[in-house]
Amino acid sequence: MMGEFDAIRPYADAEVPAVLERLLGDSAFLSILTHFRFPRLANSFGWLLRPLIAYRLRRELRGIHSVAQLQDRVEPYVDRTIERATDGVTYSGVERLQKGSAYLLLANHRDIVMDPAFVNYAVYHAGIPTPRIAIGDNLLQKPFVSDLMRLNKSFIVHRSLSGRREKLAAFQLLSAYINHSIRHDCQSIWIAQAEGRAKDGNDRTDSAILKMFHMSRKDEPFAEVIRSLKLTPVSISYEYDPCDQAKARELYIRASSGSYEKSQGEDDLSIAQGITGYKGRVHINFAEHISQDFADTKQLAAEMDRQILAGYRLFPVHYLAYAMWQERDPQLQVPTAAELFAPAELAKAEAEWQKRLHACPPEQQPYLVMQYANPVRNQYRIKAGLAL
Repeated sequence: MMGEFDAIRPYADAEVPAVLERLLGDSAFLSILTHFRFPRLANSFGWLLRPLIAYRLRRELRGIHSVAQLQDRVEPYVDRTIERATDGVTYSGVERLQKGSAYLLLANHRDIVMDPAFVNYAVYHAGIPTPRIAIGDNLLQKPFVSDLMRLNKSFIVHRSLSGRREKLAAFQLLSAYINHSIRHDCQSIWIAQAEGRAKDGNDRTDSAILKMFHMSRKDEPFAEVIRSLKLTPVSISYEYDPCDQAKARELYIRASSGSYEKSQGEDDLSIAQGITGYKGRVHINFAEHISQDFADTKQLAAEMDRQILAGYRLFPVHYLAYAMWQERDPQLQVPTAAELFAPAELAKAEAEWQKRLHACPPEQQPYLVMQYANPVRNQYRIKAGLAL
């Protein structure tokens, strides 16, 4: 096996049975499942329910010896979770992904777990192998989370390193792994366009990430390396963000006090809220992969932004938020929600939007509005041929 990538790569098929066995013996993992499955009984009867859940899981997972078998077994549960928390998932451009080719899928980033889950959903249902997923080590504090993610084709991005030399070495390894995955293993990669979620709804590509793709092949021209990776812009659009209130609160605290300290377990809460919270409709768009030459990362980042923002699906709520946004762009001709959407669709959106505004403290409301208004401004600036 490719030993140099062992510290970050997903688990291989041969490792699956041993990892599943380890998970079935992990009390923290079984505890979370018990709470999820039996929220009312978990505290009083957890000692009784945990072994039962382990027994059922063992039966359910019997005979699984590969990642593909595991994904097939888990897919109905993923579909059910998605169907319960959305009003439907649509996708466009998935036909651009050819079987037998591998792509570097670079997407906007709004939700920790669901962004790659929705991309997987689109790709899996199109009958194409799911991509390997980049995930920050800051989210893998518990061993069972790391096991679960690496079973599902995730590889680790070391973000919590502080020394410059360690960071450089980690980026170099990551670059080599991404190139190896696409060119040698013919396995696609999903990675977010920037570290951390775009909490203000303003999606932008970090050119440092584009630079990282080239790091392990420095002796080759930048444009050639990018072309060989089939870099593909992906836009993920949520009608409603289940974490929008928490994001508004964080943005408000940052703006008023200059900094924001995450509380213990905040990431876990965001993950749970993101998975189970109501999202309305969700759309995933796959653009054409980049084929033209870009001399540097700045130019390429601008093109990725153009493609990702143009492919974003705007819902009625985005126009409702834009209409009440203090920072509307006077140069832009933006139609009202009433001009674009049917009365019934608009009425439903207005009721949901009012509910969200009422749940948000008045001083935090501008940050809630901004999250939904920014995608409108960005898309109409692109349509008007203006700089972002």
